[in-house]
Amino acid sequence: MSMNEILAKSEPQLPLYVHIDDCLKIHSLLKDQFADITKIPNIPTEFWEYVRICMIFHDLGKSHIEFQNILRNQPNKWDKQRHELFSLPFFEAFDGIDNESVKYLMLLAITGHHKDFGNLYSKYINNFYQDETPDDGLQLNLGSIAARTFKDEFKKVDVEAIKQLLKDKYGIEINRRINISNQFNFIRKYNNKGVIINNANYWFLVLLFGAVKNCDHLGSARIQHISSVNTQDFQFLTNQQKYLQEKGLDFYQHQKICAQTLGNVILTAPTGSGKTESAFLWIKNHFSFNQTGRIFYILPFTASINAMFERLSAVIEKEKVGMLHGKLSAYLNDYFEEHQYSQNTKKEAIDELKNKFKYVTTPIKVCTPFQLLKHLFGLKGFEQGLFEWTNSYFIFDEIHAYDPKTFAQIKVLLEFATQYLNVKVMVMTATLPNFLRKHIQEAIKTFTPVNTDNSLFKEFKRHRIILKEGLLANNLDIIINDLKAGKKVLVVCNTVLEAQKVYRDLKDYSTNAVLLHGGFNGEDRNRHEQTLLKAEKRDDLKDVNLLVGTQAIEISLDIDFEVIYSEPAPIDALLQRFGRVNRKRQRGISTCFVFTENNSSDFYMYDKDVIKRTLEMLSKPENEESIDEATLQEYIDHVYESWNKKQEDEFRMTYDTMKMTLDNLVPLKHSKDKEEDFYKSFDGAKILPQELKQDFEGYLMSFDFIKADNLKVSIKKNRFSQWSVSGNIRKESFSFEKNKKGDLLKIEYFITNKVYDPEFGLFKDKQQPWQDFNTL
Repeated sequence: MSMNEILAKSEPQLPLYVHIDDCLKIHSLLKDQFADITKIPNIPTEFWEYVRICMIFHDLGKSHIEFQNILRNQPNKWDKQRHELFSLPFFEAFDGIDNESVKYLMLLAITGHHKDFGNLYSKYINNFYQDETPDDGLQLNLGSIAARTFKDEFKKVDVEAIKQLLKDKYGIEINRRINISNQFNFIRKYNNKGVIINNANYWFLVLLFGAVKNCDHLGSARIQHISSVNTQDFQFLTNQQKYLQEKGLDFYQHQKICAQTLGNVILTAPTGSGKTESAFLWIKNHFSFNQTGRIFYILPFTASINAMFERLSAVIEKEKVGMLHGKLSAYLNDYFEEHQYSQNTKKEAIDELKNKFKYVTTPIKVCTPFQLLKHLFGLKGFEQGLFEWTNSYFIFDEIHAYDPKTFAQIKVLLEFATQYLNVKVMVMTATLPNFLRKHIQEAIKTFTPVNTDNSLFKEFKRHRIILKEGLLANNLDIIINDLKAGKKVLVVCNTVLEAQKVYRDLKDYSTNAVLLHGGFNGEDRNRHEQTLLKAEKRDDLKDVNLLVGTQAIEISLDIDFEVIYSEPAPIDALLQRFGRVNRKRQRGISTCFVFTENNSSDFYMYDKDVIKRTLEMLSKPENEESIDEATLQEYIDHVYESWNKKQEDEFRMTYDTMKMTLDNLVPLKHSKDKEEDFYKSFDGAKILPQELKQDFEGYLMSFDFIKADNLKVSIKKNRFSQWSVSGNIRKESFSFEKNKKGDLLKIEYFITNKVYDPEFGLFKDKQQPWQDFNTL
């Protein structure tokens, strides 16, 4: 075969050398954007040359005649062999790498660029080839197709054509004899003892493999451009400062300090004081010193991530900003529906954007910590993820919002990223207990503390606190009076059930009321949120003058109400709730009413002693005039001296387990058990209300799987178990034709007979008889 006749891809057919050139194009782009990767310890200065050579050799095995027959849609006897195995003899015969240790690591990277070593050996090598006895004398377990030998199969590779291609296109000559003997012993040995984190070559292998995977993946997609952050992307900060100065104002002092700081930062500043701008001023300063890197803006909740994505996309080139979270498909589905995409076009656009956001092509990612933590569990592709982290910037906002287990994982993440990958970290918070701050300080070690000056805290006086005796639900007359007076009222309960009851009793006194909590399906929650956000943009009191909800309010939306009535909760939760009142500081001093009595169900969520200490601090007489935000740290430290014993035990066990997991994080090997451990850490299950079954099946038959999934409601695992035992949840399936041939696709799902209402959500205290939809 000639050089032009050896194919790498089909549909459309693409010559091998063109695919290699596409990969080398990505190599060149990444080399420019990740030039500082050699600053990582033990990464050789020739790193990018080694990546280039790997890309030249990685797919040469595709010249096997039977693989070529597959690409040409001709009869073949390929039998699902692995083409990368036939690339190895060429690389082993290459004498351009003098360092045998380096060559071995490059060999590993080429070998594993499609399959992890465990699967590659057990499913392909062991089951396919009857070659020489391994050098330790053990016999292979031969599978059903193992009558062939690799040596015989390699005879079907067009060796001379490949040698000519290497010489003519890349100036590489293979002069040594190509030897086929004990070809795969190194794979089996690596499976027995891989390269672990205390090995001097560990990071070279991880990052080499991550680079190779990125080059191959993006080269295969024929990507021609990879966006990077540059100083022009910070123009919005210059524009904002100019706007402020025209009004006789300027950036706050803490923002100016961040703009002059290099290295890690812990920023403490009140809500609404420009922490996001502080973070990008900090990054801009690094880029002014010719530093590079990707940006990860990490938030705990999907609603916050969606809002931040939209905010950054409005001031930075849209193609440079992406987001990652578990509900991304639903968000994109709503976006493309709003822009009237057809079903097929919508699916293509969603898939394209999800892939773009996932990979290194998007330099600014807004995400949950779990999108980063998954790489520490060794999930498939973790090497690509760690490659992208090198010399990057982690911005943690709302870091106080995590439970002890997640916080322990974040601490390990911060230790790992700063110690090994030269990641710079900014932690931003308005409310962070000192004991949590100490954990962060231990993790990042060196940092600059940046605190708001007291004069700014005085400017941010916007709330006063009135404690009201009794239960909120027994004092609705006060709230009704405010509604009748035309006020814009926020009511926050601790549980979904209580929020549903309060909403039911108040909604008729409102011109337009909205209920928001975690018991809605994705479709209805999005509708409620959009109603609220559109009303906020118009600032029209007639649109929404009553919002009742749970902590879903305190953690998500950028909304602004006149007055709040809240059930008692821990001080950090209350402060987040208060932040939804007089948010823009345009109403003088607004009142925050907090009731002193809890429902018994609250204590399944919150520690009774924490709430008691919270009410003690809030009961200080001066808070009835206005809250001095400069004293909030004192309040928080009084309420949260430390975790309770159960929380401390959970933190310690998670932290220790996570550290041990890192000791077993081996490149090119992916553990199914670790993947299961990662997904087990999520406390949730999805169920379909039976009222929506026909809509669900209709979406499935039209192949709108995102809309179908959006009809489900998330509940905690313990509740899922309880309702399964009580007969309120069943497992069902639905089969439908997936193609014109009549082939069936079977979808299994869980359904509940608990009552669901689009206005109220899922009622945990109401159920109905199971319906027989076949008779409808």
